[in-house]
Amino acid sequence: MNKVMVVTGGSRGIGAAISRMAAVTGYAVAINYHARADEADNLARDINEQGGTALAIKADISDSVQVKALFEEVKSKLGVPSVLINNAGITGKICRFDEVDAETMNSVIGINTMGTLYCSQEAVKLMSSKHGGSGGSIVTVSSIAARLGSPGEYVWYAASKAAVDAMTIGLAKEVGGEGIRVNAVSPGIIDTEIHASGGEPGRVDRIAPVIPIKRAGTTQEIANAVLWLCSDQASYCNGAILDCSGGR
Repeated sequence: MNKVMVVTGGSRGIGAAISRMAAVTGYAVAINYHARADEADNLARDINEQGGTALAIKADISDSVQVKALFEEVKSKLGVPSVLINNAGITGKICRFDEVDAETMNSVIGINTMGTLYCSQEAVKLMSSKHGGSGGSIVTVSSIAARLGSPGEYVWYAASKAAVDAMTIGLAKEVGGEGIRVNAVSPGIIDTEIHASGGEPGRVDRIAPVIPIKRAGTTQEIANAVLWLCSDQASYCNGAILDCSGGR
């Protein structure tokens, strides 16, 4: 089986940590990005200079046409992917549900939910034994917001992640017999710039005291969990949603 991994939103934060770790473990990595070309190109260059294989590919995953083009480029330049990491995600600005605008909700659902569905669909078409594929693994970076609901912060984001949790469970049952394992990692508070982009740079410091282990997680800790689910060590994990939340 080809060791080719597609990481959506792979140029920064959790995605960058996953991309780097995947390259070290022998994957050729397709680093998908939408807006930050410099970060994606720099990451790919760093990986290649360190002896790995990486390629930055621009695509808006909320657009099904661009998703198809993304997977076609991966297949032609790196080979048929054996792993898809659905990592790309946004929250929108923190506010009450009755204050959020339709554009924000559409953007969040478009990237977090529809993007995950589109990418997973293309991956199944390439990986499934039903379509002549050699199998593979799909891992989605979800969020404990899916079960906490994120009241007063971003209920719509929580809803977008609950949807991909449902996809994880259903798709795992549908394609498990076709050589594809489908799982998810559900992070809690992770120290990334997503909090600043949501309008609260100090959110990590505010919430850390109520986390049972009294700190935020790191991007590397989430990458560790994601790469484990992709590995043969997790060969009997299918339809699992692994909490990485410090016990929250």
